[in-house]
Amino acid sequence: MPNANEDSPSVLNQVQHRAVSELLRVAPVADDLARRFREAGFSLALVGGSVRDALLGRLGNDLDFTTDARPEDVLRIVRPWADSVWEVGIAFGTVGVQKKARTGDVDRVFQIEVTTYRSEAYDRTSRKPEVSYGDSIEQDLVRRDFTVNAMAVALPEKEFIDPHGGLGDLAAKVLRTPGTPEESFSDDPLRMMRAARFAAQLDFDVAPEVVAAMTGMAGRLEIVSAERVRDELNKLILSAHPRKGLALLVDTGLAAHVLPELPALQLESDEHHRHKDVYDHTLIVLEQAIALEEEGPDLILRLAALLHDIGKPRTRRFEQDGRVSFHHHEVVGAKMTKKRMTALKYSNELVKDVSRLVELHLRFHGYGTGEWTDSAVRRYVRDAGPLLDRLHKLTRSDCTTRNKRKAASLSRAYDGLEARIAELQEQEELDAIRPDLDGNQIMEILGVGPGPAVGQAYKHLLELRLEHGPMGHDAAVTALKEWWSEQA
Repeated sequence: MPNANEDSPSVLNQVQHRAVSELLRVAPVADDLARRFREAGFSLALVGGSVRDALLGRLGNDLDFTTDARPEDVLRIVRPWADSVWEVGIAFGTVGVQKKARTGDVDRVFQIEVTTYRSEAYDRTSRKPEVSYGDSIEQDLVRRDFTVNAMAVALPEKEFIDPHGGLGDLAAKVLRTPGTPEESFSDDPLRMMRAARFAAQLDFDVAPEVVAAMTGMAGRLEIVSAERVRDELNKLILSAHPRKGLALLVDTGLAAHVLPELPALQLESDEHHRHKDVYDHTLIVLEQAIALEEEGPDLILRLAALLHDIGKPRTRRFEQDGRVSFHHHEVVGAKMTKKRMTALKYSNELVKDVSRLVELHLRFHGYGTGEWTDSAVRRYVRDAGPLLDRLHKLTRSDCTTRNKRKAASLSRAYDGLEARIAELQEQEELDAIRPDLDGNQIMEILGVGPGPAVGQAYKHLLELRLEHGPMGHDAAVTALKEWWSEQA
């Protein structure tokens, strides 16, 4: 196999070659699999993101391979060897494999995908790629999305293959396409979103000609299924530098086809600049929320941060005194969030959680300097439910003022609210707020069977519990009987 870098060797290339050799030394599973393919008369190469990540020193247990073997041949080779095999992607030439192997002194479980050399393209109306198989690795690599993903290592001889200069682009931290970007994006329009995603994941820049093609072809994204768009958006949002990718989506016009509520936040400033840039504020809130994450990337929190103010454009009003208001934008934004996330085929549970956080993100601002009653604090906890910790993070992140005194004041106020919540939780078990009487007790005391009256009584007692705290059994019975006599 030709090596595009052999004519201009450099220290960098030598280091990277050694990195690939080291990768394969500590991952004997790759050589073992390659020998089996060779014995069956086929070739095998580590390819794409696996090679890229190995060169970046960030390869995990997911390995991607390409081969000239057809899927039925791949199945025949891997089934006796693998711990498990799945055929979910076989229509696209991909066979999935799980294999436990010892590397050094450690047992690792590898998730492996073996894909037949292929080319794929969309027609003008299709939402699914048409797959055709190829006969050479060069043909396979040229169809890849970006040059940094169009490198391979032929096995078991460990020959580095880089026909499109991916190693140089990796060193320069730039994303280019193997062919023209127009051809690449025509083949699969989702690659335009992948450019933004890789920019966010790797902190790479996108080549000017690629940005130009993304801008000119943004409308082609409409033929891609909502599920594929959603999955790509999630990877971008969960990346290390989501702001970089989101800004690229907005600047190229792709966001108008994916998340139009985001570019809509670029409200024109009024002549007196009486309100801040909502779009920039949103990206800062996202970054600040990420900084508060404690257990890795949190999709619910990040989506809520990204969408928390999308109701502002629809609720913006210029008041007579010159102020700009956005009354009830949290309520409008919650409805918009639900609609957009549903269109992107998010799960019902995720839609519910994110839209709830958007709806609640302003609740704290009624707290002032601590004027809330214990009842109001209980309701805050009850309404947030299991989202309370995320609501804490979102609310704190929503402060982007440059006024240090105001920022410090808001932080102290929220510290105070969290302290009160903790105190009440210790006293009253706020996480499980419920009335002092359950449904069975209510029916027994009132002498009624199951029905609407029991639910109404339960709701009444819950309101009393929120308002006054724990009442105790006897006081609750008295309150229930008083309520019941009023109903009669």
